[in-house]
Amino acid sequence: MKKPEGHPPKSGFAVFKPELHVTDLRVSLDFWCDLVGFDIAYERTSEKFAYLEYENGAQMMLCQRHGKWETGAMAPPFGRGVMFQLRVPSLAPIQTRLNDANYPLYHKERDVWRQLGDRIGGQREIFVLDPDGYLLMIEEPLGERDLNETT
Repeated sequence: MKKPEGHPPKSGFAVFKPELHVTDLRVSLDFWCDLVGFDIAYERTSEKFAYLEYENGAQMMLCQRHGKWETGAMAPPFGRGVMFQLRVPSLAPIQTRLNDANYPLYHKERDVWRQLGDRIGGQREIFVLDPDGYLLMIEEPLGERDLNETT
């Protein structure tokens, strides 16, 4: 998974992607790549920066803190007030890697069904904090059904 290469993202550049300021780029790459499953599209090692992509086209950037672009004081846990969501085909491989690494979940697995206009969509979710305290919900789709359909 963690393969420092030098290429633009395979799916092209997303029109919206987060850049997270992190305390230690290597520690963050261990989490985001080895445990969650992102790949490194390219790295600028002199800037301690990595552009990550997921097999489904999700993209994000990690940059080790250097003071620039920080709009206020930063104190752990970072990312207060924001939650990132990543849809994956299956939670099982990620849960196995997290368990094998003894990495704690922020919230246990749960199945939820939510109204999506005239439909109901289901997803299985886990929540985990990255090493700097950014909250990540990882979700596996469970399908959709008509709003009036009973189960």
